[in-house]
Amino acid sequence: MSRPPRARPGRQAGLKARLRTAKGRKTASTRWLQRQLSDSYVAEAKRLGLRSRAAFKLMQLDDRFRLLKRGSAVLDLGAAPGGWTQVAVARGAGPVVAVDLQVMEAVPGACCLLLDLEDSDAPARLGAALPSGADLVLSDMAPRTTGHAATDRLRIVALAELAYEAARALLRPGGALVVKVFQGGAHQDLLNGLKRDFAFVRHAKPDASRKGSSELYLVATGFRASDAAASHSG
Repeated sequence: MSRPPRARPGRQAGLKARLRTAKGRKTASTRWLQRQLSDSYVAEAKRLGLRSRAAFKLMQLDDRFRLLKRGSAVLDLGAAPGGWTQVAVARGAGPVVAVDLQVMEAVPGACCLLLDLEDSDAPARLGAALPSGADLVLSDMAPRTTGHAATDRLRIVALAELAYEAARALLRPGGALVVKVFQGGAHQDLLNGLKRDFAFVRHAKPDASRKGSSELYLVATGFRASDAAASHSG
């Protein structure tokens, strides 16, 4: 697949897809389908052969922060269905290791691992997949939402901390981490740790994030490997 374009799809003129509410279909399901059909990012992802509209989020983050470098080793956590992995490969990164709890269709140019980060053998398996370490760790992991904002924020922070621990173990000096959180706090301890271990930490919300979504990404660059190792051992 050729390198994906810079990441803002053109306006889909007249794309006002309407969907009748089928008998027996839940209203929420109908709204989701309506939103998908009228979403220009969904249409553009389909046209480009990308597996998800989320691919545009990584493109936009990369356009802004220059995260994906040719030949850089990338770990993509919570990778299914593979949109971010596709972008990493297409933009010249490699090796690219994609990890998820669910089986994911293979992405040419990437290694896909079926793995739970909380399993005891997870660090060894990640280390075996990236024996020379990683230059970039990506995490678009998100929990199943409960509708209770405080609970959902705590759950996503727990996943972000798993990604952070994987990054601390695998990143080479100068490496970067991109991890999803939700707006509204609850991730201050995580933020403090990132500021200790990385030279620069920023919040970013790509244009491709849905309007009304509370998701944010923490982008941490300039990994201080020696400092992280010292704090981890202490």
